[in-house]
This record gives sequence, C-alpha cells and structure tokens, in this order.
Amino acid sequence: MTALRSLVLSSRPLSWVNTAFPFAVAYYVSTQSVDWRLLVGSVFFLIPYNVLMYGINDVFDYESDVRNPRKGGAEGALLPPALHRVMLVTSTLLAAPFVVWLVFQGQWPSWVVLALSLFSVVAYSTPPLRFKEIPGLDSVTSSVHFVSPALYGLALGGGLWAGEPLGQTATLVLLAFFLWGMGSHAFGAVQDVISDREAGIGSVATIWGARSAVWFAVALYGLAGGLMLLSPWPISLTAIIALPYLAAVLPFVTITDQTARRAHGGWRWFLGINFFAGAVVTLVGINAGYLPG
Repeated sequence: MTALRSLVLSSRPLSWVNTAFPFAVAYYVSTQSVDWRLLVGSVFFLIPYNVLMYGINDVFDYESDVRNPRKGGAEGALLPPALHRVMLVTSTLLAAPFVVWLVFQGQWPSWVVLALSLFSVVAYSTPPLRFKEIPGLDSVTSSVHFVSPALYGLALGGGLWAGEPLGQTATLVLLAFFLWGMGSHAFGAVQDVISDREAGIGSVATIWGARSAVWFAVALYGLAGGLMLLSPWPISLTAIIALPYLAAVLPFVTITDQTARRAHGGWRWFLGINFFAGAVVTLVGINAGYLPG
C-alpha cells in the first residue's frame, strides 16, 4: 500500500481535472454528443495521462525533489529509487491500452495531436531531451501538456478545422489557454529555484531568475485575458478568469532568488483557482449553448 500510495500521489490527483476537463469540453463542443470516445478519452486524460506525465517527472527529478520541502504530499510524491522502475513500467502499461484504443477511433489529425501530446510528456523530463532544462522551451512544453488534450478533443471530434464562428473562437481559446499554461509553468518553477539549483537543474526560473519568471507569468496571464476579450459574447466573459491568477502572482513581483520559496503561498492559491476557472468555463459554455445545461 505504501508503494501504491506513492504512485497515486505522484500523479497529482488534485491536477487530474486540468487535463480531463479540456478534452471533454473540446470533444463535446465538436460533436454535441456523449459517446464512448468521450468517456474513454476523459478517463485516459484523467488518470493514465497524469500517471505517465508526473510519474516520469518524479523519477527523473528525484535529485531536485529530495531537496524540495513541498514534495511528498498533494503536490507530488518523493519517489524512492526502488520505485523508479516500478513507476516507469506501471505508467506505461496503464496508458498503452487507452492509446491503442484511441488511435483506432481516430484519423490522422487526431493521431498527430495525440503523438505530439505524448511526445511532450516524455520529452519534458526524460534524458537526453529534458526540455524542462531549456528556459522558455520548458514553459512551452509544459503548456502543451494541458492544451494538447483540448486540441485532441477537437481533432478526435472532427472540429479541428470547424467553420465560423466555432473555428475563430476555438483558436482564441486555445491560444489563451496556451499562454495561461506557459505563465503557470513559469510561476510554478519559481518556488523550486533553490532546490533545482542545488540539483543542477536549469529552468525558466533558475536561469532567468525568480523575479523575471514572475513578471513573465504576469505578462502571459494578462495576454491570455486580453485574447479572451476578443472572443464573441458570452465567451469573452471568461476573460475574468485571468484576474484571480494575476492576484495570486502579483504579490511576488519583487521576490528574489533567495526568497523564492515564498512563492509557494501563491501556488497554493493557484491550485484552487483552477477549479474556479473550470466552473466559469462551464457556466459560460452552457449559456453560449456549447455545453448541455
């Protein structure tokens, strides 16, 4: 049970909805139907996808995690070396049947997006690629982790190149979501500056500095909100989602590398804000007629 608990904690259960919800919404908007592809895809992006993504990360980030006081709980397990092989094998075997089934359900656009999604999951943490150690690319790749399930939902549902107004709206939403993901990664990296540097791990925060990373996050959140204002009514209402994220990040714009761990206070708010954001998207989607009321 200790091993099972570690494997579950490693998958960040509090963050499962961050990948399953975008897929489910995008697929339903594309098809206006509830079917097996929606159900199986949602389960895949809820659990196996996160077990694979975060499990790989916890294995190859062990040297940093062992120095990180926030590891060992809801924000990620501290996987002992004895569980590293177990995690890699278990996460792969758990994801594989879903991936095979989904491939048979789609066509080449969905295959490309799914391949991109899985590649980003592996490339972020796994040597020799380790995109997480290339400043800028680390934030881009991390954002792909969350945007690609939504893009895959559109591709699987046949709405990737939908006509207007869905096409324009989807483009704005995905781009804003992508900027949100980059900003969230940059701010999340700030709290780990000390432990990452001690482990010799580079990131957008350790290379650019904690303060620069926070300002980077502020700019991206602001741009994401601005893009949503350009979308048609009532989708433009979702621009308000940027406000609580900005409120969580702005108190740390004067942070230093030495006090970077203080940013964890803002990050704890971030985890809760995600659920608020999901509720706003759902309510606006229902009002716009994209989601069932």
